[in-house]
Amino acid sequence: MLTGSVSRGVADEVSDIEMLVVTAEPFELATCFAHAGRAGLERLDTWGPQGGPASRVFGYCEGVPIELVWWPPEFAEASVAALLAGQESSSADALANGVALRTSGLLERWQEDLREYPAELAAARIEDAALTWGGYAPEGMLTITRPGERLVLVERMLDDATRVLQIVYALNRVWPPTTKRVALRVEALSLKPERLAERIAQALTEPDPFRALLVLNELQLETVALAPSGSNVDRARRWLAEVSEVLSPRPSL
Repeated sequence: MLTGSVSRGVADEVSDIEMLVVTAEPFELATCFAHAGRAGLERLDTWGPQGGPASRVFGYCEGVPIELVWWPPEFAEASVAALLAGQESSSADALANGVALRTSGLLERWQEDLREYPAELAAARIEDAALTWGGYAPEGMLTITRPGERLVLVERMLDDATRVLQIVYALNRVWPPTTKRVALRVEALSLKPERLAERIAQALTEPDPFRALLVLNELQLETVALAPSGSNVDRARRWLAEVSEVLSPRPSL
């Protein structure tokens, strides 16, 4: 099946072709390489974890980069079951938007299973996303604004931005995709803060650490305001408001 940007019709001149191949029996990586070579792929390579049930083969066909992920049947069924049980992965989005090229009906069945995003799963993911927003002094956020601490600042902001997206996707009952093309992904969602993608980009590119954290903090506050009440969400609402006070510039005397 086709997955990725090609299956969603948004590929551009730098996109590769991504495909999932579910085999009738388990294949060793060497066998996957051999099949890819016979199919015309050149300059073969692999990426990611090796030695597990999934294999990955990269190559070029007439100059076009192609990524092939190979799943044996038992692993494929277990992977879909894990997604429906709440496993965090962009595979659910890939399967939900996949396009079958040759199939025995597996993809159609999986897409039917993935058509409904369970309410209890959405609630659990929202609570999980809000977990890190609280539990310690809000003044602790000042420690990552020190000169020379840009790496830890960016790490924290990236994690916070990812959690914002996790909540937004769960609120809209959408299987979370990768963070590529986030503006396009969130454009059609009904429940979200205004200018979501633009504000994430603004926070991550703002050179002033206080201003960067404030931009993201406002986005976090608006996001948890949209979320249903829960122990982590309620705590996050209080704590994020306190962080806002800590980071806000004080009027000169």
